[in-house]
Amino acid sequence: MLIEKGQALRGDIVKQLYYKNPLSLTELSKLTRKSLPLVTKVVNSLVAEGYVKEQGLAPSTGGRRASLFLLNPDMQKYLVAVAMDQFTTRMVIYDLARNFVSPVSTLELSIPADNGAVDDLISFIDRNIKASGIDPDKLLGVGIGIPGFIDVENGTDHSHLKTKDGSHLGKYLGKKLGLPVFMDNDSSLIALAEMQFGAAAGKRDVMVANIGWGTGLGMIVNGQLYRGSSGYAGEFSHIPLSNTDNLCSCGKRGCLEVETSLLVMTKKAKAEIEKGAATSMAQSFKDDKRNLGELFLEAARNHDPLAVSILSDAAFLIGKGLATLIHIMNPERIVLSGRGAIAGKILLPPIQQAVNEFCIPRIADKTTIVISELAADAELLAAASLVIEHSTFE
Repeated sequence: MLIEKGQALRGDIVKQLYYKNPLSLTELSKLTRKSLPLVTKVVNSLVAEGYVKEQGLAPSTGGRRASLFLLNPDMQKYLVAVAMDQFTTRMVIYDLARNFVSPVSTLELSIPADNGAVDDLISFIDRNIKASGIDPDKLLGVGIGIPGFIDVENGTDHSHLKTKDGSHLGKYLGKKLGLPVFMDNDSSLIALAEMQFGAAAGKRDVMVANIGWGTGLGMIVNGQLYRGSSGYAGEFSHIPLSNTDNLCSCGKRGCLEVETSLLVMTKKAKAEIEKGAATSMAQSFKDDKRNLGELFLEAARNHDPLAVSILSDAAFLIGKGLATLIHIMNPERIVLSGRGAIAGKILLPPIQQAVNEFCIPRIADKTTIVISELAADAELLAAASLVIEHSTFE
């Protein structure tokens, strides 16, 4: 039992250093809620093993300056991070200092329609691991963010990816890859990344909107990710706020997603191009080597009038949905994150307009709305964090 507790503390200390490098022994003691002598003993063992290194002294506070510790960037242990949306899968390998040790690789993979998507995913991950030249024994595991209803405990995808034998996806992937595999909902992961590394750091109550091929939401309540009673909280895109009767991917009508997803925005852009609209996208959309969503967001960021108009209409509806949630949750901050955050400040005016129009001023005035600086990297960072959260560092 003592060995198990010590092992858990090792993992907790590595996790805290991964999120908050560097830290003193006193800070680690407070964060792990363990005694200073015990923390000192475990940190010393991690230093001896090469996981942790000492880096200078903390600023003086009038007494003896405390030593600071951080994860050793030269320690050859690595994290495989995979970020999936409905049509594009990205992968990167990080070291313990959150540096890329392999370039971001991209696979166009339509997970709603491709029956061979699981095998394609396995081949993609395996191929990139081999290309990296990293010894698989030095990989701590694979973290995967994926849209839909994900059973985090069992690694089951109730929305998109199914194994041929009906087994749990996470276990199946782990067996095929020969590595531990951990999965979570993409919007939940993006919220975790913002909480640890981004615009939600240090905040207690935050809503993180994931704007991408779908429209997701992660909720941070009392400084913790809120999952709900069965783990499926945050299905923001299925609030019935659409002005159309279009059928959603969930099988229902009127969902917010049918007017606010990148998929819908690109379809609207293509329809306007076919009608002869003057837009830079008429030329850029001919590039079949690029993802249409990325091309659309680039056009919006470059102030293409058609792209800005379409994005603004979608953002206003997102703002209307957020106004509803502000009344319920009363958050101190809303973070606009995910791939759509690449569009930057163009998102803010229509969302703020909707909040001003539909929200009680006394409540709305207590909530700030900001654009993520992590944007498309948020899910990759959090997928790597999944591995850190579940590793024992034996």
